[in-house]
Amino acid sequence: MPRTPEAVFADHGNRLGTGNLDLISQNYTEDAVLITPEGVLRGRQGVKEGIGRLLTDLPDADWQLTPQFAGNVLFLQWTATSTTHQATDGVDTFVFRDGLISAQTVRYTLTPRAA
Repeated sequence: MPRTPEAVFADHGNRLGTGNLDLISQNYTEDAVLITPEGVLRGRQGVKEGIGRLLTDLPDADWQLTPQFAGNVLFLQWTATSTTHQATDGVDTFVFRDGLISAQTVRYTLTPRAA
């Protein structure tokens, strides 16, 4: 039986905390699509690239998340603050298929923090 979107998202959060991009990408389908402010990335390799960029900008960030599930879709509002950057107006949309994430759209405003 496939995992529910809620279970996949909870596991995804735990894997993000590890920073291990190989582990994180395993929550996505092989043909996943990740749409970021920089462009469209495809497959697990694209997911690793896109999430890697975000984790590089926000190392050890404090994340504030507000998830709303509607069937196989998750609408997530978020902010994050690290020692170097702040992300505001974060909005992600996840689409789940067969117990994995098949598509994700990521939008946010990233600003450097004053030293």
